[in-house]
Amino acid sequence: MTLDEKASLTAGIDLWHTAAVPRLGIPSVKFTDGPNGARGGTDGFLSVTPSLCIPSATALGATWDPGLVAEASAAVARQALDKGARVLLAPTVNLHRHPLWGRNFEAFSEDPLLTAKLAVAYIRGVQGQGVIATVKHLVGNETEFERYTSSSVIDERTLRELYLLPFEHAVKVAGVLAIMTSYNRVNGAHVPDTSRLLSEIVRREWGFEGFVMTDWYGLSNTVVAAGAGLDLEMPGPARSFGATLGEAVRAGLVAEAVLDASVERML
Repeated sequence: MTLDEKASLTAGIDLWHTAAVPRLGIPSVKFTDGPNGARGGTDGFLSVTPSLCIPSATALGATWDPGLVAEASAAVARQALDKGARVLLAPTVNLHRHPLWGRNFEAFSEDPLLTAKLAVAYIRGVQGQGVIATVKHLVGNETEFERYTSSSVIDERTLRELYLLPFEHAVKVAGVLAIMTSYNRVNGAHVPDTSRLLSEIVRREWGFEGFVMTDWYGLSNTVVAAGAGLDLEMPGPARSFGATLGEAVRAGLVAEAVLDASVERML
């Protein structure tokens, strides 16, 4: 692969698709929103296509039934395939921390262990249908207020025992293939730029072998994020990655081996 071809795989080309490399037979891959239905392709963020709607994650959490969650998520995955998508942006495993959090309906519970168990079931249901599940949003994303600029200040024990626990189960027990980073900062730093979270904990400690993507229009620093372990910027057109990352490699700011590792994970 040429440097430009490799760099192109690190950023989306539009709202829902990754780049293709026709010369090498690498297709564009379609993503779709979840978790209580597969949005499919829409004009912008408009909900204009009919979709199966399963109960919200909060309602599923109230069942305490992993088997039921797996059945429901498998149905969503089959509809994702019907809509031409191979990556489902779900499940959400952030914790209920405040009744005014605008995305409480997307998350299972305030309890990290219940959340972890149901997330494992959800992921297995999805990936059992041949669709990639995306566990999100890593990490500390329990508020919508000023979500691009807020910083979640979390001590190490609390981070491990509460906020990271569902993600750890998603990786080590369910074998999830994709992780989405959060908009917010954690202890002052944006997650896509944080090597300790992406490389040290998620990859080296937990053994994660999938790819890490930004949330849609999430902020990242080209050089820092590449070194931290971010693989894919979404959506397109590219801003921090894509051609910009390719130029950083040419300038010697990012080692080509770092780009190669991201591309290998994407492939």
